[in-house]
Amino acid sequence: MVFSLTQSVDINSYKNNNPSPPSSIYPTLSALDANYHVSEEILRSAIFIPSAFKHGKDGKVPVLLVPGTGSYGGEAFSHNFAKLLLASSFGDPVWLNVKGRMCDASVSNAEHFAYAINYLSAVCNNKKIAVVAWSQGNLGVQWSLKYFPSTRDAVANFICLSADFRGTVNAWGMAPFRGIPCTPSVWHQTRSSNFIMTLLSNDGDSAYVPTTSIYSRTDEIVQPQFGKWASALMHDVRGVGVTNCEVQVAAALKPAGTVYTHETLMINPLAWELASDAICNGGPGRLDRIDMSCCMLTKAKGLNLYDVARTQALTLTCGKAILTFLPNTIKEPTMPKYCMEEKKTYVPVDIAVIEKDAEEEGVVLKPVAPVGVVEVGKEEVPVVEANVSEGMRV
Repeated sequence: MVFSLTQSVDINSYKNNNPSPPSSIYPTLSALDANYHVSEEILRSAIFIPSAFKHGKDGKVPVLLVPGTGSYGGEAFSHNFAKLLLASSFGDPVWLNVKGRMCDASVSNAEHFAYAINYLSAVCNNKKIAVVAWSQGNLGVQWSLKYFPSTRDAVANFICLSADFRGTVNAWGMAPFRGIPCTPSVWHQTRSSNFIMTLLSNDGDSAYVPTTSIYSRTDEIVQPQFGKWASALMHDVRGVGVTNCEVQVAAALKPAGTVYTHETLMINPLAWELASDAICNGGPGRLDRIDMSCCMLTKAKGLNLYDVARTQALTLTCGKAILTFLPNTIKEPTMPKYCMEEKKTYVPVDIAVIEKDAEEEGVVLKPVAPVGVVEVGKEEVPVVEANVSEGMRV
């Protein structure tokens, strides 16, 4: 099936008429789950289920696609993972369109993910699903797995694209200090936010389900994103299985290991092959199982230059949404009661230590303005430069 933006249905709708699940999953599915604060009507209507979705009856794995800050799931994935999955023999995609384009508080966004995970599994006869998240979506999924533990039984694997589990130094460009109005979810993505420190405390920086984290050191939004300091790095103290893949390392000196941005990682051929392997095998993706000749390509097979351009354009779409979102807040939103008493064990690494290693690696953490910077009004969406092998900038 070919995915088309010309179809009459609104793929970005957050007012979808979905049936009730076979059994109750609200206000909690398990006594161990946190209580939802967002209404069930809003949570359920944010789930976009394509008319061709087979609910796992055709043998395909149901895949939940979770977008990032400033985007709806439809626009974020329609020219990359949604298109590729719809044409595949193994995955059947559904996505989330959260009202506010993921700019509201990250804890509220996370409730959408927790509900969607349990809902999708329930309407697929309790079949385990795969979750593919981009950007902030990864934070919310990990939050769901930690504080809504019933979701762990519903997820076969979690695939992370451009994750910022430890926040990003670039968030300070929009949220430098209290008193400056800023988008709520951006506050939550600063490196020392209560949200980040709460999420990562008590081994929250380790996987709860088999996890594959794929990221690019030339990410213009999330930094640091290299080596042991990568914000996307996932640990595995629970032994569930984790693969961390920095594309510039895994595909060194090959086209797939050149310059990929926060957005265009979603068209990276290695990212797609590794994600495919994870979905097909039900655990973390493994590099030793895939055909590494894919690294000689600059985009995943099945995508065209128009798909590349539309994926690149997410920079502008998301930037505009973030800058125009209302209401803003002058400080980080308060954490929910269910986690306020949790002891904080995570402390962010001193940025000076990271900067020293970044200099040795040739990575520039601070925002710069290279050729091709995207302007949003009078603002610029910053990108970073990196000392990588010359290749196609995508």
